[in-house]
Amino acid sequence: MSPGIAALVLLAALLHASWNAMAKSGGTPEYSIASYRLVSAVCCLPLLFFFPLPLAAAWPPLIASVLIHTAYYVTLSKSYRAGDLSQVYPLFRGLAPVLVTIGAIGFAGEWLAPGAMIGIALVSAGLISITFAGGSLGKIPPLALRWGLATSVLIAAYTIADGLGVRAAGNPFSYILWLYVFEPIPIGLWLLARRRAQWFGYMGAKPGKIAVGALSAAIAYGLVIYAMGVAPMALVSSLRETSVIFAALIGTLMFREPFGRQRVIAAVLVCIGVALIKILG
Repeated sequence: MSPGIAALVLLAALLHASWNAMAKSGGTPEYSIASYRLVSAVCCLPLLFFFPLPLAAAWPPLIASVLIHTAYYVTLSKSYRAGDLSQVYPLFRGLAPVLVTIGAIGFAGEWLAPGAMIGIALVSAGLISITFAGGSLGKIPPLALRWGLATSVLIAAYTIADGLGVRAAGNPFSYILWLYVFEPIPIGLWLLARRRAQWFGYMGAKPGKIAVGALSAAIAYGLVIYAMGVAPMALVSSLRETSVIFAALIGTLMFREPFGRQRVIAAVLVCIGVALIKILG
């Protein structure tokens, strides 16, 4: 992976941690997520005229990604309602790179060098260790654990779908734009049918926060999709999940969640893992 692509993915990690913290802080993550995606879709609509349609082979993974993302938003919201950001976020972001590595081998035949796979394992181990540290961080509630595990599987699934889709699209920006346009439709229709007044009230009360969150979310995953078009999915996924370290800092500064020795250990493991990925990947 080139230094430029690695830098883009690390920037995506910071932005991803930021918009997740914003979604968690509002107390109504489903409204935050749907609002971010709706704003992103509206902004992307005029840009569709400047790029060709994705090639036919890209549409099945694109539609699959939309459906998987819809389920992901549900489990993500449930996770944030059931547990602290510092508990659930490291769990589903830490487990995902391992699952993506397995999926990339099965669906794309992407075998990595042993050193790079060790690096991915170190990143995942460091991140997941935060969830199960206990002590000052507290023990993760069983319900949060279940929703977190479900979320990690869905993260891996949509990552693989988008990795395959962007490579088949012919133009990475075409794939990203159409994905963003379609993504809010299922969750948006559900909220319109079930919680229209509450959702509209939320959007009317927090336009500035929604604009910042939408921009952060759109850029964050757009950079990841672009990177997966030119670099192995497992490496991109693993670097992206360093967002957990950023989220830990945000959780400490914004929500006054304890940082603790375990997060320091986790950060060291992640740094070693990232170094191995960068050197051997």
